[in-house]
Amino acid sequence: SNSFANCWSHLHAVNMINSYNVKHLYHSKALTSPYPGSHVERSQVPEDKVGWVIEWKDYNPVEYTARSVLAGPNWADPQISDKSFSPKFNERDGEVERKSLSGLYVVENGRPRNPVGRTGISGRGLLGRWGPNHAADPVVTRWKRDGSGNKIVHPATGKSILQFVAIKRRDCGEWAIPGGMVDPGEKISATLKREFGEEALNALQKTPEERAELEKQLHKLFSQEHFVVYRGYVDDPRNTDNAWMETEVVNYHDETGETMDNLPLEAGDDAGVVKWMDIREELQLYASHSYFIKLVTEKWGAHWSEDPGPECRE
Repeated sequence: SNSFANCWSHLHAVNMINSYNVKHLYHSKALTSPYPGSHVERSQVPEDKVGWVIEWKDYNPVEYTARSVLAGPNWADPQISDKSFSPKFNERDGEVERKSLSGLYVVENGRPRNPVGRTGISGRGLLGRWGPNHAADPVVTRWKRDGSGNKIVHPATGKSILQFVAIKRRDCGEWAIPGGMVDPGEKISATLKREFGEEALNALQKTPEERAELEKQLHKLFSQEHFVVYRGYVDDPRNTDNAWMETEVVNYHDETGETMDNLPLEAGDDAGVVKWMDIREELQLYASHSYFIKLVTEKWGAHWSEDPGPECRE
């Protein structure tokens, strides 16, 4: 029901995956066809058969792993059938983190099983790792201000308007939070700062002097107090039965706006465009990003919707 959908965001993020109803609501982008970057159609998965707890003997997902993954780049695992490959699932495997943020996952016939349910496609698709593929997404925010520096308030709600740094992804053209994959052995905090620098500030194309100056400003922003918005599974169009996206979303809020004034936005790396975007309910963002942004507005008491909807009982 709509009221359940409206209340969904009030469920505690960690509990999302434990609620059977939420699972249905949650696998939506992970069931879309064709699979990104291909003509491969997923096998149809009816809503009532998403969860693995429902027996489905005839389930026969399409097997697909992209050529770019099978080519064996350094960010990808070998095939499970490779004799030299013996991954340690559900634990730290050398430099590769194979633990899930959602707890233990089932390994069946040597393959990890998507903890949220069936996706209609097996293999790894575009994802490099069997099991969880870890990403980090920095949400950098500031208050929208007028020419005199005063916060701008939304006329309907009387709440201040929050802005965040948004990128337009080159691969699919959708607006998103800048972010990317955690490199093996890399700390999440380093990934957050690196990805923001590369995608929103074009750090890779800067001279060594410019980069040193950027690094100083980024350090100032990323070393201040921050808020972990979400840690866990992501409903992502790249997910398969055996490989899925997980992320840690962290909000870095520039209360005065002064730090970000010294950081000129410039699209780089995987971003086609970068800009400050006003946060509001109508935003259509990539994967689960709209949900993460909504949690940030709740944290700061900022404007989200002109229609508050039915009251949620927590």
